[in-house]
Amino acid sequence: MAFTQEHGFGFPLLCDVDRTVGRLYGVERGADEQYPEFPKRITYLIDPDGVIEKVYEVKDVAAHPDEVLADIRAVQK
Repeated sequence: MAFTQEHGFGFPLLCDVDRTVGRLYGVERGADEQYPEFPKRITYLIDPDGVIEKVYEVKDVAAHPDEVLADIRAVQK
């Protein structure tokens, strides 16, 4: 909670210490992949009804926020 307040997030963050949620969302790396101890960088655009609208495998960290925001704007129209 302190982290979210310190960084001004307006929503709670999940701390998935046992990786249960990561497994469900398919972000675990295989043992033979590079950096298997870290999850894949995946973003899910989820609508207010809880439906996954789009899945992004993040390749360009700097450009990713703009891509997601553009898709959010498109969905809102």
